[in-house]
Amino acid sequence: MQFRSGSREEPEINLIPFIDILLVVLIFLMLTTTYSKYTELQVNLPVADAEQPRENPREIVVAVGQDGRYAVAGQVLDGATVDMLVRALQQARQGSREPVLIISADAAATHQAVVNVMDAARRSGLSQITFATQQARGR
Repeated sequence: MQFRSGSREEPEINLIPFIDILLVVLIFLMLTTTYSKYTELQVNLPVADAEQPRENPREIVVAVGQDGRYAVAGQVLDGATVDMLVRALQQARQGSREPVLIISADAAATHQAVVNVMDAARRSGLSQITFATQQARGR
């Protein structure tokens, strides 16, 4: 009988593809993080369990008040229509290639008011849209 020698090669695990996938997931999570800023309108945000938002220099904040008023980048628009929102978003977008639009709508705002902002964003060519929420109390 012939026996093999006691030295055995250990299997080797290649970690480079695993690290590549983790970096792609990390970049994806960094780009899709929700951001928040305070605006000119008094807005009571809906409650959601989410991480604390981080600051982003390329963002446009649109506040939707309970009474249907809008504020785009801190400028209050009185009696705004979708066309006025489009003009305000295009003006706020100047100089930014791909800004993130943050819709900061009051919890009691009408669904139509939020849909008007989303329609204006689509017409303005803004594709990155997110909603601002407040942290749930008691956590």
